[in-house]
Amino acid sequence: MLLCPVRDCQQPLHREDRRWLCPRSHSFDIARSGYVNLLQPQDRRSKNPGDTAEAVAARRRLHHSGVTAPLLHAIGSLLAPASHDTVLDAGCGDGFYLGSLSLLHGFQATGIDISIPAIDLAARRYPHCHWLVANADRVIPCVGESFSKILSITARMNPPEFRRVLRPGGQLLVAIPSPIDLIELRGPSRDRVGRTIQSFAPLFTLQHQQRATTTAPLDAGAVRDLQHATYRPLQSQPAEAMQVTFSLDLLLFATAP
Repeated sequence: MLLCPVRDCQQPLHREDRRWLCPRSHSFDIARSGYVNLLQPQDRRSKNPGDTAEAVAARRRLHHSGVTAPLLHAIGSLLAPASHDTVLDAGCGDGFYLGSLSLLHGFQATGIDISIPAIDLAARRYPHCHWLVANADRVIPCVGESFSKILSITARMNPPEFRRVLRPGGQLLVAIPSPIDLIELRGPSRDRVGRTIQSFAPLFTLQHQQRATTTAPLDAGAVRDLQHATYRPLQSQPAEAMQVTFSLDLLLFATAP
């Protein structure tokens, strides 16, 4: 299912003990926690791309507190995965959504993120899933038509690559922050639904659209975690206890005929 990420190679990878190997002998070791790093130098803009270990840990604490459970339920209900599905989460972060849903439904799961701290934490928490360090904004290092469903949750989107690795008749669930997401901290934001639908229109057909919203009382520590886990401009603001709104616009697409 995996492809060699080395430039001008893209040969299938096969597992050999604790590494993945291609026919041209490009080799990728499996980390102790279980993930494989396929990120190439040309696919990153910094030495340590993606979320920091501090941001990942802050987001994990928020998820474990239960404040995002209603969003997880809404995503799972709309995606409606079955045990026979193969699901990709592109930009999976610490793996909360993919890992939790795979435990509930028993499907085969693969998560990709550019952040090594995020993928390492995901691999330790959800060892039953497959975890890859890669830049899905550029290339998803997987064979075409590998997945029956794809998740893209508050992450960058790559419509051509999503379509390439999605099977005919497959589904794509895109979750974007709604205009009222974290409104108490950053005020209202622009509605991104129309632009997102337009960007996927050449390759996908919109099947369903809904908004998932929940509010939760957060103490000062949780607000500080939220500031560090989401919007970087919020990190300089003082943290104090408050009621916070979490809201996602969910768009379910199918492959265009």
